[in-house]
Amino acid sequence: MSLDHATVRRIAKLARIRLDEEAVPRLAGELNAILGYVEQLAEVDVEGVAPLSGGAQMALRMREDEVTDGQYPDRVLANAPERIGDFFAVPKVVE
Repeated sequence: MSLDHATVRRIAKLARIRLDEEAVPRLAGELNAILGYVEQLAEVDVEGVAPLSGGAQMALRMREDEVTDGQYPDRVLANAPERIGDFFAVPKVVE
């Protein structure tokens, strides 16, 4: 597949990228090189290869589900506009 200059301009417009006219040939060459690489990948024989083989097949380590306050409430609440003790104070929104 090869992109012509009109298609490159249209892609740039759809992506909302300002593109000078002198940059169109360079960008067309770069996009065509990318598409050529993708076509090379399509030629690779993947018959018999299990999808997501590798790290995705490993079991995750389980840990206890413990509720904590993070051990540093003063740092967490340092930017709070208002606080009550170790909690954020928010205005009442239901009347």
